[in-house]
Amino acid sequence: MDNRRTFIKKSAALTIGASAIAGVINPVNSKASINPQANGINIVGPKEGYTLEIGTLVSMMNWMRNTMLRPVYGMSQKDLDYLHDDNSNSIGAMLMHLVATERFYQNNTFEDGVHFEKGKKEDKLYDAASDLGDAGRATFKGKELDYYLDKLEACREFSLKELAKYEDSWLEIVDTQFWGSPTNNYCKWFHVAEHESNHNGQIKYLKSRLHTT
Repeated sequence: MDNRRTFIKKSAALTIGASAIAGVINPVNSKASINPQANGINIVGPKEGYTLEIGTLVSMMNWMRNTMLRPVYGMSQKDLDYLHDDNSNSIGAMLMHLVATERFYQNNTFEDGVHFEKGKKEDKLYDAASDLGDAGRATFKGKELDYYLDKLEACREFSLKELAKYEDSWLEIVDTQFWGSPTNNYCKWFHVAEHESNHNGQIKYLKSRLHTT
């Protein structure tokens, strides 16, 4: 029994020592270095080139984007312009709405308010995308799928480039009255992914109605 207890104590000491050494080699705020084999779309966790928490956030954003886009691949211009009724939004307009939302959070959270596609013309375009409704129906029609995919990709590339500049402490920065209560950057950027999940359901519903009316 004494030998067994001695063995357990020695094993625990070795484990703690190894963990401490790993912490020195890979401190919490260092850029994550991970096995490329564990860097696929279905791996939620740290990503190379980002701090640990930001990398995990990026993995969730990437997963949701991949999921949201699946239903739209192969859609025609007619499909993207389809309006289920006089008050509905088209799939094309909702895709642009997602770009506008991400652009808003870039401007709201990134240092110096940098964001994708600057200019008065672009501001007007993304105001329509944010508002949807009549403005969205009037603005986003007659465009092929590649138009929307290119905007989504370019906006996301801008986000990823900027997110790579920050440490995890940036996620903890609190806006005291953003949604009427304290809201940190982590919540804001999680909302970017959650927002796509919300519209993913609407896109799937509209797709299911395309050839039934």
